[in-house]
Amino acid sequence: MTAVALLSKAQKPFRIFFGAGLIAAGLYHFINPEFYYPMMPPWFPVPELLNLAAGAAEVVLGAGLLLSKWARRASYGVIALMVLFIPVHVYMVQVGGCMSEAVCLPLWAAWVRLIVLHPLIMLAAWWAGQRE
Repeated sequence: MTAVALLSKAQKPFRIFFGAGLIAAGLYHFINPEFYYPMMPPWFPVPELLNLAAGAAEVVLGAGLLLSKWARRASYGVIALMVLFIPVHVYMVQVGGCMSEAVCLPLWAAWVRLIVLHPLIMLAAWWAGQRE
């Protein structure tokens, strides 16, 4: 089996896994909102509302990825959401990786999260939304 065929075969299960993960992450914004507040730069207005909006967006976009008809649009929405999250990752680097006791990474990990993991999530979202 060629690499292209293998990737094609893995796309739908990955899209379902990715969508379910987004839904879970989004729900966590409602279950434990205090976890997210320290991550927000102090210049962000109304962190409580932004947290709820981010959680709702993750749930809706994750559900969109689960539905083949909406997967492409949802994948672009995930990419846009990840762009909106960039200031949070930059802030994490600025504060040395530690934003609270619950969220404290080594500085190198904060950099990896910003310049490696975040773009990979955007690439994964794009791939998940491509036609099968």
